[in-house]
Amino acid sequence: MKRVLVVDDEQSILMLLEYNLNQAGYDVVTAEDGKTAYKLIKKEKFDFIILDIMLPKMDGMDVCRRIRQEKIDTPILMLTAKDDEYDKIIGLELGADDYMTKPFSPREVIARIKAIGRRIPNESISDEESPKKAETKEFLSINNPTDFSENSNDVIKLGKLEIYPERYEVICEGQSVDVTPKEFELLLYMAVRKGRILSRDQLLNNIWNFDYAGETRIVDVHISHLREKIEADTKNPEYIKTVRGFGYKFEVPEG
Repeated sequence: MKRVLVVDDEQSILMLLEYNLNQAGYDVVTAEDGKTAYKLIKKEKFDFIILDIMLPKMDGMDVCRRIRQEKIDTPILMLTAKDDEYDKIIGLELGADDYMTKPFSPREVIARIKAIGRRIPNESISDEESPKKAETKEFLSINNPTDFSENSNDVIKLGKLEIYPERYEVICEGQSVDVTPKEFELLLYMAVRKGRILSRDQLLNNIWNFDYAGETRIVDVHISHLREKIEADTKNPEYIKTVRGFGYKFEVPEG
């Protein structure tokens, strides 16, 4: 059973999410302040974290920043009462995977958690049992069969970049790159479509599984993070190119 930590200082929201998540088959742990949540995250293992921004003792931004600095990559869905782009962008830049603005539907919260969960490898299942392995091969073979095959040792090589879909691992110039699950998903999606122009809306719909009308800044933030991690010069990127007025394109540098 997947474990979810729900952090909010409003009892009504905690009760609402706990009830609906339990009904959906999740094991739920709750916390009412950031300090308690931070201690729980360091001590226990969770599959997902639903984290409010405005919290007593330690705010959600600080919790997110600290756990990402400590290499804890548990997917985070941030909640904010403010319909403010600044909060959303800062949360994403600190390492959150997604956000929702209050008031929200518990059904949508569960849908987003499931969407994230489908793309997180299950370490407790062996390779032979894992449905993720078959799903990844099917995804890659459909989109670009030349990039992935049974004999490829499960690696996509693009210039000095190596992507291992089954291990959720990225190697650049021989060094392991620390990417979040959402960054990995975005990179993989673009890599298997190298040479194609991909619009921000297309990336939103396929990576986040929701139609975020007017919220394309999410894509820009994640692209910026990826460039910082795989590009030698972020101002003159070799892999992830900006196509003005359209979106982005993944290219393989020559030489």
